[in-house]
Amino acid sequence: MAGERETQTKGGARARGRTLIDKIWDAHEITRLPSGQSLLFVDRHFIHDGTSQAFEKLDIEGHGVRSPERTIGTADHYVPTRGGLAALGDPARADMVLRLERDADRFGITRFGYGDARQGIVHVVGPELGLTLPGFVLVCGDSHTSTHGALGAFAFGVGASEVAHVLATQTLWQARPGSMRIMLSGRLGAGVTAKDLILHIIARIGAGGATGHVIEYAGPAIEALSMEGRLTVCNMSIEAGARAGLIAPDETTFRYLEGRPYAPTDALWERALESWRGLRSDEEAVFDREVAVDAAAVAPTVTWGTSPEEAVPVTAAVPDPTGEPDAERRRRMQQALAYMDLQPGTPMARIQVDRVFIGSCTNGRIEDLRAAAGLLRGRRTLVPTMVVPGSRSVKDAAEAEGLDRVFIAAGAEWREPGCSMCVAMNGVDLVAPGERCASTSNRNFPGRQGRGARTHLMSPAMAAAAAVTGHIADARGLAPAAGDGV
Repeated sequence: MAGERETQTKGGARARGRTLIDKIWDAHEITRLPSGQSLLFVDRHFIHDGTSQAFEKLDIEGHGVRSPERTIGTADHYVPTRGGLAALGDPARADMVLRLERDADRFGITRFGYGDARQGIVHVVGPELGLTLPGFVLVCGDSHTSTHGALGAFAFGVGASEVAHVLATQTLWQARPGSMRIMLSGRLGAGVTAKDLILHIIARIGAGGATGHVIEYAGPAIEALSMEGRLTVCNMSIEAGARAGLIAPDETTFRYLEGRPYAPTDALWERALESWRGLRSDEEAVFDREVAVDAAAVAPTVTWGTSPEEAVPVTAAVPDPTGEPDAERRRRMQQALAYMDLQPGTPMARIQVDRVFIGSCTNGRIEDLRAAAGLLRGRRTLVPTMVVPGSRSVKDAAEAEGLDRVFIAAGAEWREPGCSMCVAMNGVDLVAPGERCASTSNRNFPGRQGRGARTHLMSPAMAAAAAVTGHIADARGLAPAAGDGV
């Protein structure tokens, strides 16, 4: 079986070394077909305001919800980030938000609707409330469900028909994925973040480099990351083609989870810890693929094209397709440069931007907002800048620290939580055609942030640096400004 190898024990018996994904998979496998498809039990199912099609399928087929207590809903994709539902200007979009509440209520599903104190982006809300736990199989109708793997859960996105299947049965048919370990040695340098790290990894292995695999991130550089940094790394695993991203739970994970509203307590907490500490790949485990990365060699990284793999250090220049030997790759580079309206050889740090977006399930947590505020404090933005917290909890925490006053004093907009300009689904938070946006989101394909929009992915600190300079800039070159900016 992939991911395992037999080793000789002292007593002569054979022992199998298993990867982390093997352990989670085996614990959840109900049955396996001769074709190799396995029926998995699903511990947690997240739904959002784009899930109405799955409920329609339940109604058509006459199914109920098998385990409503294992399903949680939150409004995030279509919600407005200012002005209330009327500000959307589109009754259909407003109804998507309200339909989540109606569907959840009729089946007894807990939901965090628009205006609820627990509402926010599903991949921010799940971890911060303790709804995501180590060892879980967790699914959601959203590709960036891989985020939750940062806590040691096998978490992945599913389509509408699969959402309906999970609602009706609390199970899901899946083919066992391959295993891939990315071992990260060293430490990230000063001013280099988890977002830079994952962009560096995707640029190295490619947008399809992990297709068919679950990536397990390991090594000193991962162990040194905060939980929020780990969430960022796992969030973008899907951008490398991975089925999911995983990080073995450790003391950082346990400190993060303890005391959260839905996390186990008292004796259950102690029992959970005992179980969670065994959730790591055995030393004897064999991975289908291994990649080594020196974290010390990573620099602040920015995308230049229309895929997260088209990224370079901020100190580099836009690459020249004529130097690419692969014809298909060369063609894609040429197309990307034409869409982005960039010339080969242009220094990345000279590319002007028209606006900045700070937020998303990748970088909308309190640690991200602190990093952005650190660059904006005492400065003024030169281009329109929107800051959107990932949840109401994040918003409340930021306001308690005075970060909102820093953003507003700098000239940025301080918004309500939601997916916002990352996916541009509410029809209001958009990048205009031809505009160039420095964004902390996770995707930069044509039209992602609006028709004709041009997106450069980067970290919160780098986005803030772009906001105050009007162009892509190395945040490491901007010393903290004098004064508190409030």
